[in-house]
Amino acid sequence: MIFLKFDRRIFHYFDWVLLSFVLVICAMGVLNIYSTGFSAAEGQIPLYLKQIQWIVLGLIFMMIIFFIDYRVIVQYAYIIYGVLIALLILVHIIGYAAHGSQRWLGGGFFAFQPSELMKVVIIITLAHYFDNHKSNESYKLKELLVPLLIVLVPFVLILKQPDLGTALMLIVIFVSIVFFMGVDKKSLLAALISGLILIPTGWHFLKDYQRERLITFLDPENDPLGAGYHIIQSMIAIGSGEIFGKGFLSGSQTQLKFLPEQQTDFVFSVFAEEWGFAGGLVLIILFMVIILWGLKIALQARDLLGTITAFGVTAFISWEVFINIGMVLGILPVVGIPLPFFSYGGSAMLSLMVAIGLLINVSARRFILQR
Repeated sequence: MIFLKFDRRIFHYFDWVLLSFVLVICAMGVLNIYSTGFSAAEGQIPLYLKQIQWIVLGLIFMMIIFFIDYRVIVQYAYIIYGVLIALLILVHIIGYAAHGSQRWLGGGFFAFQPSELMKVVIIITLAHYFDNHKSNESYKLKELLVPLLIVLVPFVLILKQPDLGTALMLIVIFVSIVFFMGVDKKSLLAALISGLILIPTGWHFLKDYQRERLITFLDPENDPLGAGYHIIQSMIAIGSGEIFGKGFLSGSQTQLKFLPEQQTDFVFSVFAEEWGFAGGLVLIILFMVIILWGLKIALQARDLLGTITAFGVTAFISWEVFINIGMVLGILPVVGIPLPFFSYGGSAMLSLMVAIGLLINVSARRFILQR
């Protein structure tokens, strides 16, 4: 039994480098949201100020997670998982809808999206499972049925909201952790064949607009004023930024509102138009530093639990960066994945800060825990 015990030494080992890079991206994101010109209705708080509030609240949650030994947090992973499943079910009963999806609980500024936090909860739940079911060899398919079921339950609940992007992220996190733990080659081949067989079935369960997005990815010019509008405008914005961009508040696609979802899914397009290839490269380098730093924490963790947790968080952040930038560049379908720490969104920011809290938690305690 691990008891909740405060250890003053963790202050000495707090990972200020990781937090600094995160805050730099957050600050750049706030300026980018300000540049979009989006504000709430008259008399309400502008979105860039709301984003600052979410960042501050996220930092509070991050510190709470940091203070609690990650072994304690993961020990109660199944209970936390159960609570999140209950919240996801509650979303379908009393949640409110916006933009055609029913994803939120509460209302106004305090609206919360449980599916975002589920990304982090899946990581600690899988960490708990694999830590308790260690294998000296690669995992066989039958040994992965339980963790697969753990992921499929929230996957189905989130897909029905509908939220294809977040649902797919759960699968991506699961696959990343499973590959990290090691999979038997025969089991891997069987899983791939099963996945290919199930693709037609999955297509049948997609909503019409989700199918349209996938078709548009293959040929956005087929419907330039409809389904292909988002990605075409995004590529125009990025391309028009050229090497050094048009300058802060000077992006024509952004300021004239040609670019849709400027403050959420397509924030990178706004940034690339104003700061060009050079600015986009700097932002990508900042993300790469965070990702590599996270992998270093995973490799240096004192126990398997810390290793899986840190790797899962790093995989979560890295895949969201890759998928979001891939979407706006037109090399991946538009599935509604935000750019971490950069896109506007309270639930996403809180979840990401909780994830960073876990990373710093593992990082600090590797100096305290004994092997």
